[in-house]
Amino acid sequence: MFKTRLISGVILVAVVIVCTLLGGPVLHAVVGIISIMGMKELYDAGGVTGTGIAAAGFAGAVLYEFVLFWGKGGGLPAAAVCVLLVMAVYVFTFPRYKAEQVFWVIGGFAYVCILMSYLFQVRDMDNGLYILPMVFLSAWGNDTCAYCAGMLFGKHKMAPVLSPKKSIEGFIGGIVGAGILGLLYGLLFSRDMKTLGMTAPECMIICAAAGAISVIGDLCASAVKRDKGIKDYSNVIPGHGGILDRFDSILFTAPVVYILAKLLFR
Repeated sequence: MFKTRLISGVILVAVVIVCTLLGGPVLHAVVGIISIMGMKELYDAGGVTGTGIAAAGFAGAVLYEFVLFWGKGGGLPAAAVCVLLVMAVYVFTFPRYKAEQVFWVIGGFAYVCILMSYLFQVRDMDNGLYILPMVFLSAWGNDTCAYCAGMLFGKHKMAPVLSPKKSIEGFIGGIVGAGILGLLYGLLFSRDMKTLGMTAPECMIICAAAGAISVIGDLCASAVKRDKGIKDYSNVIPGHGGILDRFDSILFTAPVVYILAKLLFR
């Protein structure tokens, strides 16, 4: 299992690096694909896959991705169209679907597709090539550092029902670790960062803040799994589970990095 997980992890990191460097249509396409796959996993968990409202949700997601790429903006109107499509199917087929199914579909679109889209929105920012890596440093760096800190110092449970292994000490260690990684990243590219108008301490602030938020993303995905009685969302990534099992924290760090970068870059 460890070998499988390691190999999958290395391949995943390699794909992330290549997509980050290429950006443009390649990154947009990859993010779009994993967004649809993530939505499918969530729809499977909610038992709405194969329904008309799910089809409307997927159609709206494709439109949203298309507009964000080709329309250079306009994501909010496209998101509104997705909601309208789902609600139209709901009312014209009433009473085939329950209200909770409808809002599961809409929520799945917002939770997965909209939040995931911030990956390429960050990359499309001015100098996004240097900003996007902080999304992954924040999420995966925090996860690794929190695990190590928890193993060494963990005594106080943070969320015993959702994630019994998470500790307050691990939570703090993850934030500190993500901040240190951000600082090192800023120092490594200090010359470029000065040109961009960002200092290494500001990179540290972004990664530490996003790292803290990433824990909510992780717990959110765990809460849904607990609620639905499933272990993993799928097995599409050997050793890691599904898209949502691996990208749950990324869904939260991407928009946070985008917002903070907008505020801090001059």
